[in-house]
Amino acid sequence: MNDCLWQPSAERIEYANETRFMREVSRSYAVSLENHHDLYQWSIDQPQTFWREFWSFSGVVASRVGDVVVEDFDRMPGARWFPQARLNFAENLLRHRGPGAAVVFRNEKGETRSHTRDELHAEVSRVAEALRALGVTVGDRVAAYLPNSPEAVIGMLATTSLGAIWSSCSPDFGVQGVLDRFGQIEPKVLISAEGYYYNGKRFDCLANLREIKDRLPSVERVVVFAFTSSTEDISGIDEAVWWSEFVAPFAAREMDFAQLPFTHPVYIMYSSGTTGAPKCIVHGAGGTLLQHLKEHMLHTDVHMDDRLFYFTTCGWMMWNWLVSGLASGATLLLYDGSPFHPDGNVLFDFAQEQGMTVFGTSAKYIDAVKKAGLAPMNSHDLSALRTMTSTGSPLVPESFDFVYDKIKRDLCLSSISGGTDIVSCFALGSPILPVWRGELQCRGLGLRVVALDEDGRELPPGQRGELACTAPFPSMPIGFWNDPDDEKYRAAYFEKFPGIWCHGDYIEMTERGGVIIYGRSDAVLNPGGVRIGTAEIYRQAEQINEVVESLVIGQEWDDDVRVVLFVRLRDGLSLDEELTNKIKTQIRRNTTPRHVPAKVIQVADIPRTKSGKIVELAVRNVVHGRAVKNKEALANPEALDLFADLAELKR
Repeated sequence: MNDCLWQPSAERIEYANETRFMREVSRSYAVSLENHHDLYQWSIDQPQTFWREFWSFSGVVASRVGDVVVEDFDRMPGARWFPQARLNFAENLLRHRGPGAAVVFRNEKGETRSHTRDELHAEVSRVAEALRALGVTVGDRVAAYLPNSPEAVIGMLATTSLGAIWSSCSPDFGVQGVLDRFGQIEPKVLISAEGYYYNGKRFDCLANLREIKDRLPSVERVVVFAFTSSTEDISGIDEAVWWSEFVAPFAAREMDFAQLPFTHPVYIMYSSGTTGAPKCIVHGAGGTLLQHLKEHMLHTDVHMDDRLFYFTTCGWMMWNWLVSGLASGATLLLYDGSPFHPDGNVLFDFAQEQGMTVFGTSAKYIDAVKKAGLAPMNSHDLSALRTMTSTGSPLVPESFDFVYDKIKRDLCLSSISGGTDIVSCFALGSPILPVWRGELQCRGLGLRVVALDEDGRELPPGQRGELACTAPFPSMPIGFWNDPDDEKYRAAYFEKFPGIWCHGDYIEMTERGGVIIYGRSDAVLNPGGVRIGTAEIYRQAEQINEVVESLVIGQEWDDDVRVVLFVRLRDGLSLDEELTNKIKTQIRRNTTPRHVPAKVIQVADIPRTKSGKIVELAVRNVVHGRAVKNKEALANPEALDLFADLAELKR
């Protein structure tokens, strides 16, 4: 099989923003940048020039830029980017005006509504004035308990236009999960829907909202918008007002955007919280904006009026990434609900209806579409679609094949990877590079990403090690909330290799300049002292038709570690000796004998975070009888009980 699955056409390369940027740099600095790899090398060799030139290229709106790109570049953490700049995050996202669509929303019932750019600006101005009248000002926190709706976008833009800080989670979080997050940051305002739809059912938010408000004494106003019903009674919620009443006194007007430092906080985001209380990660406005513009314009090739979609909730960093698409002039396509209600075609229906040009989703979704036997290439008109991005977990080579065989052949398929920690990506795509089976196309421009061995030495292509970034970059967090000495921040990323960001992924650089990710390094298996990435086992197990999904851990056993594979099977199937042998044979044939699990055990469900990531460490703790902290961080915490005191693991 030819491992090169897609090559950009000469026309595609010519059209790309990245090509235009390379030519401008080449002219200005008398360098010869012929391809992405040339540009990447220049960007890490000349980081100050790269970021200054990209600032200009992307048209960042700022009342002041200043002459200094970065101070203390030799400090990590500690470098200060654009220290003289003054700008506003929301102003940059609202800079495009006119009658073109800014946001198009669809729910799982097929209902749609939209806002033009002028309408979005008008609604944001009214909400901003309402927040200002309430006393919300620079540095205050506004928290949101919201579905992926236009109101979430409007609320965020209104908040950040004032210099206040936005923090959100999705409405499927339970009360304690919300309090574990918002309780740490003490918001002044809480915005919520009264309910939401998922998988054909309506879920009420008001009972949870009442308890959340009672236990968040900092909240002075609760703003509720009617998402599923306008007839609910909110009188029992202290300080609650309907969204429509909240903004009613205020007319749309031109906005006054607070001009703030590059590092002024824009978002507080949260680690998954499966190993303790969620870490509150604070991101700066300038770094987030600049990094998102780079990833949209250069890596994803977003142009004015592109139709940009990501299947996400407000509790996952991909929502923040998606919303920044407004700064590039894209129309945001928002979907809320199950991607499989009423069936697996719903997102492709949306893509066809709206002429979607960028389709963002998770590796698990692509696998689920594959296992459902769908072939969107034959059932939908996806002629407008140029790019598909995938994240959340490594996209296995067979899923690359599926996209090109069953979704679209002429498509830039970019597997991307980063995290909430940097609200962006370390490795992602390029419209001017080929797509190779199983590889992320490239490293992020301006980010000095390497693989390191256990002693912190850089590894050559083809060898596996820790994903690290050895030089500062603008979207590093400005810190953690309530961590004045940066003690938690340094411990999270800089403890393993002082002065180097260690991300916690187990990776390999390829000779072609791409990246292969083998899973989280803290979940790496170590039987007999041999390091095995979990993704290698998932790739093989989940090719078995009977297996819906799987989870693998290392169990401490006989002074060593043995590999244990848990599988969730298709409805009605039971794991017998024949299927067990089939799974083991598949793994042995395509990996090594070390990868073959000592135990294969059927479970009814596999625990995952709210953003769909399976939680190997939590399961490993349960198997070993250790406490799992903060189960509220999980979408299905009851699934952990399935792994406790299993007789199969005692022999």
